[in-house]
Amino acid sequence: MTQPTPPVPDRLGPLLARLRQARGRSQQRLAAELCAASGVPTLSRHEVSRWERQRRVPGGFWLGWLAVVLAVPVELLAEAAGRSRPTHRATTPTHRATPTHQATPTRRATPTRPAPPRAAGTTAPPRAAGGTSAPAPAGGTTARGPRRRGGRLSHGVPRAADAAPPTATR
Repeated sequence: MTQPTPPVPDRLGPLLARLRQARGRSQQRLAAELCAASGVPTLSRHEVSRWERQRRVPGGFWLGWLAVVLAVPVELLAEAAGRSRPTHRATTPTHRATPTHQATPTRRATPTRPAPPRAAGTTAPPRAAGGTSAPAPAGGTTARGPRRRGGRLSHGVPRAADAAPPTATR
């Protein structure tokens, strides 16, 4: 006579759903109780749903609080979580040996813009140590050109829009 096979232990998702439903709690209520017990206000019913659907596996922190709130031994949840985590199989290839098509890049490299021309005899301002930028030169220009202050160029030449309207003379 053959021995009956022991039942396959649950993975964490179905186990959590069964424990929650046996206690008459919704995912929202379980999330609220976990937040209150742990002091972490950011757990939502969506995360509980992800755990139950095996989209994510809670870490040790949440496993401990789940055990407290659901009144079950933490070892039960930890063993189920171990069965739920994906295993990496190095012996089975996950891709085809010969590709059926060539991959095309989704982004093209953008060409770099050349630096703007500098006036003869000028050099770039030295950079300060530590990667911070150096203070602006006294002339009011930067590597990108003249600096604007209050709608005017820093060297005092007003913009065309800032020019005073012509006065009528008789």
